[in-house]
Amino acid sequence: MMSTPPFRKVLIANRGEIACRVIRTLREMGIASVAIHHPVEARARHVREADQAIEIAGETPVAAHLDIAQIVDAARAVGADAIHPGYGFLSENARFARAVAEAGITFIGPDADTIALMGDKISARQFAADHGVPVAPSVMPTQDLAEFTRQATEIGFPLLIKAAAGGGGKGMSIVRSAEELEGAARHAASEAQRYFGDGRVYAELFVEQPRHIEVQVLGDGKGGAIHLFERECSVQRRFQKIIEEAPAANLPAALRDEICASAVRLAAAAHYRNAGTVEYILGADGRFFFLEMNTRLQVEHPVTEMITGLDLVRLQIEIAAGRDLPFAQDDVSANGHAIECRICAEDPERDFLPETGTILHLDAPQAAYLRFENALDRGQRVTADFDPMLAKLVAHGPDRTGATRRSIAALHDLALLGVKTNIDYLARVLGHPAFGAGELHTGFVTQHRAALAAGEPNDATRDKVLIAAALGLRDFRDLVLGVPEPHASIGRWRN
Repeated sequence: MMSTPPFRKVLIANRGEIACRVIRTLREMGIASVAIHHPVEARARHVREADQAIEIAGETPVAAHLDIAQIVDAARAVGADAIHPGYGFLSENARFARAVAEAGITFIGPDADTIALMGDKISARQFAADHGVPVAPSVMPTQDLAEFTRQATEIGFPLLIKAAAGGGGKGMSIVRSAEELEGAARHAASEAQRYFGDGRVYAELFVEQPRHIEVQVLGDGKGGAIHLFERECSVQRRFQKIIEEAPAANLPAALRDEICASAVRLAAAAHYRNAGTVEYILGADGRFFFLEMNTRLQVEHPVTEMITGLDLVRLQIEIAAGRDLPFAQDDVSANGHAIECRICAEDPERDFLPETGTILHLDAPQAAYLRFENALDRGQRVTADFDPMLAKLVAHGPDRTGATRRSIAALHDLALLGVKTNIDYLARVLGHPAFGAGELHTGFVTQHRAALAAGEPNDATRDKVLIAAALGLRDFRDLVLGVPEPHASIGRWRN
């Protein structure tokens, strides 16, 4: 590692859990950290933990965190020589990366042209195909809806309609017949325009019950690239991940090598710099197709860190400072298994609708094999302003069975009272026989909906009720068992 800090001061263009995560590594590297915050976040933990903080304004908190000019001006004002974007918000915004570079500040991530290439799903797919990475049969956008429909019908059904500039399930729908196609395409285009300002959509062959496999890559920007193995991200709700693990379960060694090699080939061809993730869908027949490339640090990066012993944020910072990749592919090895559970303020019994409330009590288990990534405080208000993910519970074990057992035990020991969460639901998923057998696909939650529904409170839940009662929390049974506060409102998911 570098003997002297590569930067003097890094502004973190993000908030919450990931901001705290970046601050931790900056502190270990001897680099000063700067937090940004909307006025409603003035007392937030990432603000308190940073060496310096600067306020940003906006009509809403999200608007403030998406204000490129204001964030660049803030970095200038505090004398930051680098910006770390975290994930979400502006992390994959080419205009932001370009504005940072033009201000003479280092962007801790790939260059703007790479972000633009991979951020557009159509150009990314074409680039992947040109470099021998498998892509699913598809139809590209056209102004002629009739021609689009004709070409799509030739591929066959089912088809997946997707937004060219989107993600997170927005502008996405499954079409199973020609009669549904035109209406679905119009709806997807409208939603894509609303969320991304780009109404282009395309259609690709839909793989039934696919697995979602992704590969962590590092690139030096000069054509050198390596992988840090794969992650399984198949357990999802609303096209969004809730459980991730590394390595992937029941993946034949030859297939694993082929998928990882294709990810490295793509990153090298793109002269990719910094950390990135290449995502694939994997069919039951063993065929895999390129899905997209995320040009940033992933939410689930801790599972890769847990099995490799590497600090991905440190590697991001050192690569951004111009250092070559610190090791070759053969120098990287994986040890054991890791599972990450996303703790979200949501109600699994109401189709995972976001929840609001106030955190009245937080008690997280601690062990050498656990990480509880969060930015939570007692008394903190959970609102609908941001993504409902509150924290990440990550467990490492000698093998998949051990990591699963440790994850379930930790979820049972985790007490987070005052807002409805998915903690008990996640424990039920991990305890389901199909999960234990590694029988995973993106429809897992839907397929096992009945079996995963809440039943009678288990011993762990009863213990949390007793904890709440002992603390004298008002309406403690409701707070633990999931009845929302009377004044709570359900807001739209945001990121």
